[in-house]
Amino acid sequence: MPHDAGTFALRNKIRVAALFIGLAAGFASHAQSTAPAPEVFAQDMREEIVRISATVKDMYNRQETRPVPITIYRPAGDGPFPLFVLNHGRPTTERRAAQGRFRPESAARYLVAKGFVVLVPMRIGYWETLGNFDPEESGGCSDKRIEPMSIAASDQVLATVEFAKTLPYVDASRWLVGGISVGGLTSIATVGRNPPGLLGGINFSGGTGGDPVKTPGHPCGPHRVESYWGGLAKKSTVPMLWLYWQNDKYWGAEIPKEWHKAWVDGGGKADFKSFPPAGEDGHAGLTIDMNAWLPVVDEFLNILGFTQPAIVTKPPASSYAELADVSKVPSVSAKTSGYARFLEAKQPRAFAVGDRGGWGSASGDYAMGKALGNCQRYGQVCRLYAVDNEVVWVGK
Repeated sequence: MPHDAGTFALRNKIRVAALFIGLAAGFASHAQSTAPAPEVFAQDMREEIVRISATVKDMYNRQETRPVPITIYRPAGDGPFPLFVLNHGRPTTERRAAQGRFRPESAARYLVAKGFVVLVPMRIGYWETLGNFDPEESGGCSDKRIEPMSIAASDQVLATVEFAKTLPYVDASRWLVGGISVGGLTSIATVGRNPPGLLGGINFSGGTGGDPVKTPGHPCGPHRVESYWGGLAKKSTVPMLWLYWQNDKYWGAEIPKEWHKAWVDGGGKADFKSFPPAGEDGHAGLTIDMNAWLPVVDEFLNILGFTQPAIVTKPPASSYAELADVSKVPSVSAKTSGYARFLEAKQPRAFAVGDRGGWGSASGDYAMGKALGNCQRYGQVCRLYAVDNEVVWVGK
């Protein structure tokens, strides 16, 4: 758990101003230097990083106190707002060193619009703390141990919540937990501990032991997950939502159903949703298939009392301009290249403009929401200009 979290956070808080205003994400010009471009934080959600400390044990009972970087996204205003702790996954060993900071920006933007402060802890053993201590190591395929890694991961969620109690804009008496892959496992472990103030949990593709390259759809020790979760469910009281995709290369389509059955048979409350295949690997559904999960999650949150509208919907077509008339686009910077690229993009597609001349564009999954986000993240008030083959802008 954190020690003197408020003081520690203030001492270590990083506030980074956005460096470019009015450029859409993904279309910025390349720098002449070979140095990596600095991160541009999402101004509309007041994105920042703080660092707390947490003490955890690994499967060998070795205990360490290490820093836990936390990304914060929050709504405009003073709050206090309810809390959502969103947890990252665990790449295979070969890929873990390349894992950067988990920035689920589009999902966080939906949750912030829903009224939550979103805290995203980078757990010990990842990103900055990758090294000689890995509290989520769980053994080999033949002797996988689920409990130690689950406790270590959920301990850091609870440390994050304790830190949130020091933030004046957070109401930590009302919080939810969610996550993807091992982050989903982390959410289930947290729900199983029944901490104060927890109202529910969302599991995106949760589990452990998968390898999408070497053994796609056949994780190590799935029966151990089933057994552990079945026992853990006995202590849980809050509702959960479990979301899986049929082409998940980590677990396959059927194993998550057995895990869910064990949870429910053990006394846990969880709705299970199986989505059609998404992309090359549905395991990444949190980021690549928002169109599928948004309405399901929104209904779950509405039932819990969080009814603020947050899903971007298409405005009616307007008579403002013909789609291809670049001269009518109310953004000087967009006229030079951005809007032309939008016109060349495949549908679904969307284009947004900001009140200070910026713009954002996106195509594919949840294009309207992502186009608005690509515009808003630079601190502007943005509206959709065109969606698919229709102009929806009605002027200022």
